[in-house]
Amino acid sequence: MQTSPAARRQAAPPSTPDTADSAAPAPGRIGRFGLPTATALVMGNIIGGGIFMIPATVAPYGTVSLVSFAVLTVGAIALALVFGQLARRNPRTGGPYVYAREAFGDFAGFLSAWSYWITTLVSNAALAVAAVGYLDVLLPIQHSKWLTIGAALAVQWLPALANLAGTRYVGAVQLISTVLKLVPLALVSVGGLFFFDPAKPGPFDASGHGWVGGMTAAAAILLFSYLGVESAAMSAGEVRDPERNVGRASVLGTAGAAVVYLLGTLAVFGTVAHDKLVHSTAPFSDAVNSMFGGAWGGTVIAVAALVSMTGALNGWTLLAAQAPYAAAQDGLFPAPFATKRRGVPVFGVLISVVLASLLTILNFTAGAQNAFNILVLVTTFTACVPYLLSTAAQLYWLVRGESGKVAPSRLARDAALGLGAFAFSLWLLAGAGYAAVYQGVLFLFAGILVYVWMAGRRAREASAS
Repeated sequence: MQTSPAARRQAAPPSTPDTADSAAPAPGRIGRFGLPTATALVMGNIIGGGIFMIPATVAPYGTVSLVSFAVLTVGAIALALVFGQLARRNPRTGGPYVYAREAFGDFAGFLSAWSYWITTLVSNAALAVAAVGYLDVLLPIQHSKWLTIGAALAVQWLPALANLAGTRYVGAVQLISTVLKLVPLALVSVGGLFFFDPAKPGPFDASGHGWVGGMTAAAAILLFSYLGVESAAMSAGEVRDPERNVGRASVLGTAGAAVVYLLGTLAVFGTVAHDKLVHSTAPFSDAVNSMFGGAWGGTVIAVAALVSMTGALNGWTLLAAQAPYAAAQDGLFPAPFATKRRGVPVFGVLISVVLASLLTILNFTAGAQNAFNILVLVTTFTACVPYLLSTAAQLYWLVRGESGKVAPSRLARDAALGLGAFAFSLWLLAGAGYAAVYQGVLFLFAGILVYVWMAGRRAREASAS
């Protein structure tokens, strides 16, 4: 007879000292990430390099895309609140993996960890490739394939070295890079409002397919701008007072990123003529040039984009190791992933950056571009799996009605948040497209072989003891 997840947890042996890092911080333990750093982790991971192209990408749909932003922001904040509630009940490192396993058992937890790991690997490689494009504006290197590859690898390994130095350095880099990236973005976002020309934004519905259709089409592009909302929950074990600060950091970071997105897009709409914006390859640079004249905007934005992507890589490199670390603590990933030094899962960081580096080299190898593009597309599906399982876990505890998991006085509010976050996650999945879902399922189920291997070993060891 199959036992329930709760029964398995009760039967599990108490944590040994080696696994203590995966649990909530002990009373009196000083967490490594305070609220500002945890908020910077969320905000920095959400705001990568995509913001610098978003205004041009959604311009063909008109200003209705701003409505899409508003709707998506509500959904993302609902998801952030759910992560905060889940972290309050189980403040372990691993976030979505922990919540899925606690509610639905080992297999669901493994799928969450596996899919999240795939997402971070490919996303890190994609960020490095994009960063080289901006670096070429400052230091022309793309005339040489080997210089380009070397630069892309350096962009990945420098944040990895910061991670290996310890979570204190990760937090410092994340906080500094988030502040530095916000300075030029604030220059355009806030300063652009003083140069706003009402004649430049173009029509409300520029697509000609009705405002509902335009809003939906724009939303499908913008949906993935909010990936990273789970960052504080994923590193909950390294956050000071996670029961309170994970939820706060998730909401503050998501809301901060939303404000930057909305103001930045609105400012660019109002400073760059619509007919020019739809064909722009550097909308923020065009906005700076329009505001102040000259052609120095490209250099400013290139520096800002590099800082933004390096900061995002710093945070995502840590997250790439957190889900496998938590799964390895429970015997669902190979044991080396459970190794921690100075608060960082060192093996997870190293193997993740090595695999991401191989993907980066593959991208610059002749004939490999299509394969890399497919992998990037897959991440749009794999990122949604942990979200759906986490929100489903929240709804599971609500339906089950355990007093230790759900506050009866907040049942209606929590149910509305859970359903809204689940709908948002499902919308993310639908926005990925048929090809991404099809290919993503193949990559997701390929991980079953790893689960079979680990589960078989655990069963063999249990029967031998």
